[in-house]
Amino acid sequence: MRSNILRRVAGVAAFTIAAAIFALAADKQPIQMTGAGATFPAPIYTKWFNEYQSIGNAQINYQPIGSGGGIKGVTEGTVDFGASDAILTKAEFDAFKAKNEGHDLLTFPTVLGAVVPTYNIPGVMAELNFTGPLLAQIFMGKITKWNDPAIAKLNPSVKLPNLDILVAHRSDGSGTTFCFTDYLSKVSPEWEKSVGRNASVSWPVGLGAAKNDGVAGLLKMQAGALGYIEYFFAVKNHLAYGKVQNKAGEFLKADLKSVSEAAAAMKESAADTQVSITDAAGKGVYPISTFTWLLVPSKFKDAGKGAAMKGFLTWAVTKGQDQVESLDYARLPKVIAEKVEKRVALIK
Repeated sequence: MRSNILRRVAGVAAFTIAAAIFALAADKQPIQMTGAGATFPAPIYTKWFNEYQSIGNAQINYQPIGSGGGIKGVTEGTVDFGASDAILTKAEFDAFKAKNEGHDLLTFPTVLGAVVPTYNIPGVMAELNFTGPLLAQIFMGKITKWNDPAIAKLNPSVKLPNLDILVAHRSDGSGTTFCFTDYLSKVSPEWEKSVGRNASVSWPVGLGAAKNDGVAGLLKMQAGALGYIEYFFAVKNHLAYGKVQNKAGEFLKADLKSVSEAAAAMKESAADTQVSITDAAGKGVYPISTFTWLLVPSKFKDAGKGAAMKGFLTWAVTKGQDQVESLDYARLPKVIAEKVEKRVALIK
């Protein structure tokens, strides 16, 4: 009898302990969050979100659908946050506020990257030289052959073929497109007047493909193609890409140092506003460089999600920065990373 009672007591105790452990585990279930937007930073975001799950108890699913989709998704509330390489317009900020009970949309820079002119010229693997005005002429369809005198003059040691140039561009709303057209608008008055800068533009010529990977695929398949993609995707796909002349007159290839230099001379912080750094002045500056931003509501309906986002952003601009160079992104300047940390407090 006594042994039966003891067994029952032990059983009840074991059940109680198991229930307590289960309840404790349930309390630690990760916060579920969704985001969407720019393809440009997708490789580093994927790496970050996977690692942060075990650090911050937050499971973050990110869909790289393009900056335009990210802006739309966060505005309409179909995702918890967006991502964009494009500088948002006042109308886009106002649209978010109107649809989200008057709350603000906050922008947080995360890393730096570059857009590179990428080409597929059979038999030519040289690093070609380009100027901004020359790229504008090609993308407007006014220079149509690879052996055009304007290209040959910049590349006298390269034997260029009598081959048609096939312009490749993004077909979706894209921060990569914004960065590229923002640069062309600064260096070519004709481009600015006829095409302009935006995440989506009316391309005078060429074939379109979705996402950086889509344009990279088009470049691989089409002999004579010239397009623009984010530096990481050119490296990943083993595509040839050229040097671009900066304001100091140097022809520079994008790399971590030349991209970092584009932000190094900034006096104003990009932590509280979106700032264009294309065509920046100074030696050693790659001229088609850009920040990329996370788009975060100032107030989450779920306080747990707000806390998770604050924790992630703080980690991303501190410990997370140690991982960016392995994926060919440039770190945030220290002054900007520090101001992002402070600005995280605006999220509720």
